Amino acid sequence: MAISPHAHRLSRPAFTLIELLVVIAIIAILIGLLLPAVQKVREAAARIKCQNNLKQVALAMHNYHDSVNKLPDGGIDHLSGNWQVTILPYVEQMALFQLYSGYGVSQSVISSANITNVTGKQIPICVCPSDIPALPGGQTYQKCSYHNYAVNFGNTAVSDASSAVMGIQSSYTSANGSFTYGGSPFRFNNPQSLINITDGTSSTLMLAEVIQGQGVDVRGYTWWGDAGGIETSLLPNDPSGDNVNHSYCTTAAPNPPAQNCGTQTGSPVIRAFAARSRHSQGVNVALCDGSIRFVTNSITISTWQALGTSQGGDIPGNY
Repeated sequence: MAISPHAHRLSRPAFTLIELLVVIAIIAILIGLLLPAVQKVREAAARIKCQNNLKQVALAMHNYHDSVNKLPDGGIDHLSGNWQVTILPYVEQMALFQLYSGYGVSQSVISSANITNVTGKQIPICVCPSDIPALPGGQTYQKCSYHNYAVNFGNTAVSDASSAVMGIQSSYTSANGSFTYGGSPFRFNNPQSLINITDGTSSTLMLAEVIQGQGVDVRGYTWWGDAGGIETSLLPNDPSGDNVNHSYCTTAAPNPPAQNCGTQTGSPVIRAFAARSRHSQGVNVALCDGSIRFVTNSITISTWQALGTSQGGDIPGNY
């Protein structure tokens, strides 16, 4: 009887349970090693996108300055319109600018028509992709939109006090020390020219990142005069917290820390907002010459203060 040439071939057994578990474990380890690398690549891309957005906003500021020989107002007052309204035509948002009604009129930012047509809209170029978006419609103050870039109001704080210089405190004490106002490129109802920046445009902040507050927190509410700016009396991502002094504030995660949060205390109302971001170890900023930098949280307060002043006679040095 003929014997099949295949009769003595041994068949390959299927994977055993142990082999299968080993393969699954190896795949899990590889995924675990790969995931942080993917996250780093995504964050690097988001940071670059954020820097590009800041560059475009800084260019818009310069184009506005070329038109009227001054930078935009930091704000007419709290809710009457500010720099974010005036640069709309320079960030390809002429339609929104034309729909804004009552610039300079008290409370115009939160008029129902402006919320519907303008201030309830989020401007993509003013949003950092690394942040957690605070979407209008019950999640923000008066259903206005929040953003991630704010102008430089100097090295103290903003205030309604009679001691304030056009809405900016002449002096202020934070956890980082006591400071005297040294001028700023943006002020309330007092637009500045670049030639007023005697410290030099390459040594003075124009814009910095902020975080969009969640749960009706006013941080990131950049249509509002006060939150439309940052102050360098607080370091980038300062752990001591923003001085919000307002009932529209919460420190519940993922919001950053704040002092006096949840109640409106004291008179006059004084507020200080730090530059903040969700990037690792620092924030993106634009200088008044239009250049973009990444500033780490470890910057010294003296250097950060020097960057915050426009007429302080101080030089930031290396950072």
